[in-house]
Amino acid sequence: MRRNKPSRGATGQGEDQDAGPDFRALRRGATSPAGASYAPALTLLASLFFMWGFITVINNTLLPHLRSVFDLNYTQTTLIESVWFIAYFVASIPSAKLIERIGYQKSLVIGLLVMAAGALGMVLAASLPSYGVTLLMLFVIASGITLLQVAANPYVTVIGPPETGSSRLNLVQAFNSLGTTLAPIFAGYLILGRSVGGTTQDRVLTPAERLADAQSVILPYVLVAGVLVVLAVVIARFPLPAMGSATSRVAKEERKKHSLWNHRNLVFGVPAIFIYLIAEIGVANLFINFVSQRDIANITQAEASRYLALLWGGMMVGRFAGSLIMQKIAAERVLAFFSIGAFVVMLGATFLSGPAAMWSLILVGLFHSIMFPTIFSLGIKGLGPLTEEGSGLLIMAIAGGALVVVQGWLADKYGLQWSFLLTAACELYILFYAVWGSKVTNPIADTPADDDVFA
Repeated sequence: MRRNKPSRGATGQGEDQDAGPDFRALRRGATSPAGASYAPALTLLASLFFMWGFITVINNTLLPHLRSVFDLNYTQTTLIESVWFIAYFVASIPSAKLIERIGYQKSLVIGLLVMAAGALGMVLAASLPSYGVTLLMLFVIASGITLLQVAANPYVTVIGPPETGSSRLNLVQAFNSLGTTLAPIFAGYLILGRSVGGTTQDRVLTPAERLADAQSVILPYVLVAGVLVVLAVVIARFPLPAMGSATSRVAKEERKKHSLWNHRNLVFGVPAIFIYLIAEIGVANLFINFVSQRDIANITQAEASRYLALLWGGMMVGRFAGSLIMQKIAAERVLAFFSIGAFVVMLGATFLSGPAAMWSLILVGLFHSIMFPTIFSLGIKGLGPLTEEGSGLLIMAIAGGALVVVQGWLADKYGLQWSFLLTAACELYILFYAVWGSKVTNPIADTPADDDVFA
């Protein structure tokens, strides 16, 4: 089926979304302007967002587990997550090149299979057990997720009507948050709940207990690997809509006329993603260690993992709600309000004690909810035919999560609770971006052209 290529230049939220949110797209036959249905593809892509959110947050439960198994300090513990996010920096450009060479659908399949291989590698790491092999396998899993991120985020933006691109991205990111909500419960029962370190407090494990605890991760990762392989097979056989030249790079001569650095919203959006990831990952990774302290909630790590599910659940609720709110209120205003809320509750987590500090940290999930998809959408607004390249830079900025090791160092030197002042400082940059940095400068219009966008 042939139709005119849709404009991708202004995918921002707020005034550009008169068509309403895409919540109905997953339960009825949503169509493109020419009548081609993209709802089945959107549903399948939502499952991808769910799976990589699920696997990423298993790490948040895995970190306190590995800390007891390998007797790590906070710096060594957060280094595990840093390696995870270094993969985003290392793998983003190769992922873009691979997509350009073999296409989006095959790249999605390869990304899932790479993740499955890394999950099976975690079985080897648990059997040894080995801290080094664990780091390597987590890097492999994260590289697969990077390939999915580079392919899926812009894909979701352009497969349907351009005026609801931001709504679609917030919607599928909400399913990502559903995965992050269920993962702590899954890992809490199958990892922490089946380990000595996860069910006791302030105890040094014997060598035999360390080995048994290390092997408790085998079953969860075998199950995850199986699901990933099945999903790869489904996507390989699914007739995904092709995006055609609507997402192709600008011709070499045409590209010379434009510069990504002329767009303020992108220039300040890249560090906004980078800094936001420091905040999100720092909170998630240290949450279980923080709330299980005697002067906070005084609970076991297994019990703390259930409260972590509330933090991610807040992100899920916030993204569903945010997709609706942004139909009436400009995205940058919503982002400013949420960043102020995040700053306030992080001060609460830093200066309060007992359950009040724990609930303050849980609430930051609600305020963090819209930040990534909203910054991403605002960052590519007005880029026109340069949207693909801008998207690549924003995805590479996810590597900011690697700097969570800085918060680990702060926790070792000054105390875990004081380290959350770093998170509070990150929220202030997001406020700056919402108020000034996200303003579009030098917008570029797309050039209309006929193309086989839908297969």
